[in-house]
Amino acid sequence: MRATSISLALIAVLAAGCAGNQGGQPAAGDTRFVAGDGKMQVFATAEREPAPAVEGPTLEDGTASLAAHKGKVVVLNFWASWCGPCRAEAPVLKEVAAKTKGTGVEFIGIDFKDRKADALAFERTEKTGYPSIFDQPGKIALAFQGTVPPAAIPSTLIIDKQGRIAARALGAVRYTDLMDTVTKVRDE
Repeated sequence: MRATSISLALIAVLAAGCAGNQGGQPAAGDTRFVAGDGKMQVFATAEREPAPAVEGPTLEDGTASLAAHKGKVVVLNFWASWCGPCRAEAPVLKEVAAKTKGTGVEFIGIDFKDRKADALAFERTEKTGYPSIFDQPGKIALAFQGTVPPAAIPSTLIIDKQGRIAARALGAVRYTDLMDTVTKVRDE
């Protein structure tokens, strides 16, 4: 009976959104998640805040940084392999990344609160076509506190050519919303 209750609590948490604990996996009954509807919120140019520094080791043992893409639009996607909505949005991100590559738009994933082996398996399955920084403790997400709640996963940010936060989506993004917003920010 107790195992069934725990299983039902875990399913409820994952269905509503994702959150992580210190061990890297969602905890049964964890209510710290921030659910979102995936809609893009675009910030007026005058209201945009500079993005904090983003840099770290990638899942493939390289490095990735926001600074390396100065002058380009960068889409940052916060995800984890154990997050159902992250899995659901992966094909959308992959398609938009492929369609906008070479047009002044770059994508960087931020994998956090995850096990590296699980994240690598996710990457092998999804074949995103862009690097993901392995940020198990979630330090990068914390740097965006105030823009993205640290427990909001998945979350997507669009950084404009001047390095400012131009748009955000809390929750799984939809193709049209992401493509339209990326195109709008790129064409500014």
